[in-house]
This record gives sequence, C-alpha cells and structure tokens, in this order.
Amino acid sequence: MGGRPDEVRAPDEWLTEVERERAARFKFEHDRTIFIAAHLLVRLCAAEVLGADPAELTLLQYCDLHGFGHGRPYFEQAPDLGVSFSHTRGYVCAGAGPGKVGVDAERVRPGPLDTVLAGRVLTPRERAMVTGNDELIRHWTRKEALIKRGELTLDKVSEGGEDLAGRHLLEWSAGPDIRVAVVTDSPARRVPIPGQDP
Repeated sequence: MGGRPDEVRAPDEWLTEVERERAARFKFEHDRTIFIAAHLLVRLCAAEVLGADPAELTLLQYCDLHGFGHGRPYFEQAPDLGVSFSHTRGYVCAGAGPGKVGVDAERVRPGPLDTVLAGRVLTPRERAMVTGNDELIRHWTRKEALIKRGELTLDKVSEGGEDLAGRHLLEWSAGPDIRVAVVTDSPARRVPIPGQDP
C-alpha cells in the first residue's frame, strides 16, 4: 500500500505509547504527520493480509542499540508476518506478507546524477550503467528494501544488492519523483489504502 499521508484514514489511538512518544519528539509537524501515517498504514496493510481488525494490531520494534521504537517492526499478534514501512516527504508506503518483507520509498533529486550518492551506494558494475538520478534511486530503493529485510547493511551497500534471485520485486512510481521498491519472499501485489480513490 502507498499514498499521501492524508489518504491514511485511521485514528491515532491505534498507536502504542512508544509510537506516541516518538511522534511527539518531532520538531516539525509535517515530520510528525508522516511518521504517524506510516505507522498507521502498516497496520492497515497487515490487517488486509491477516483478515484482522487493524485497531487490534500492536506494532512493536526493538533494537539492542536504540531500544524500543527502533529496529525491525513486527506485530505482537502475528510475529511471523513480515512487515515493513517507509516514508519520504509527502508519501508513505507499507508491505506485509509471509517471510521477509522490505519496503522503501525515496524522492528522485532533480538535476544531473548525484555522483556522491552513486559512489556510496552503487557497485562498480551498477555505477558504470547508471547515468541519471531516476536509475540511481531505483537501485537505492531496492537496496534499502534489502537492508530492511536484514540481507544487506549500510556499510556494505556498495558491494551488494544486485542479485535478487529467490526474491520478488514489486516497484512503482508515485508521481514524477517518488520511486518505491518492495522486496518479498512471495509474489506481491499492490492494493489501495482502504478508502483511497482508485
């Protein structure tokens, strides 16, 4: 699922106390709004897969370094369901399904190729083929999705992520400058946010 934050029509009451505390720390309202929308959207997406009431799904995250509210997300009621979400300015997306799921959305920068980013994230073979920011961001979203699946790390991103064998890739564009990549263990399909215009 993916769309504008205002298309995610769900009550803030679904958020956990940890999510509310994290949202309250944002300095800018638009950052808080997009954070909340992404956290609500992943519930709607998981509920679609599970045939469950999204209000009854508790999203949890924990990492050893940063504590609660960080790390790979999962639902208390369905810990084996793969879930992932992402946001960029003006857009949120989420994925849920069996196995590992990784989702990323990024904006394409205008202008000539961002050679600094290209040098940091592309393998030498990819760098030789990529000539513009649209191609660069398509590679970057795929790699971010793999990072969220736990199959790639930021420090090794320029050394891997080319081989998606055994995985399924779903990509789309949202408007002229947003690219989305979803990497899953089983075939994925895009579904509309509940209440979203088709």
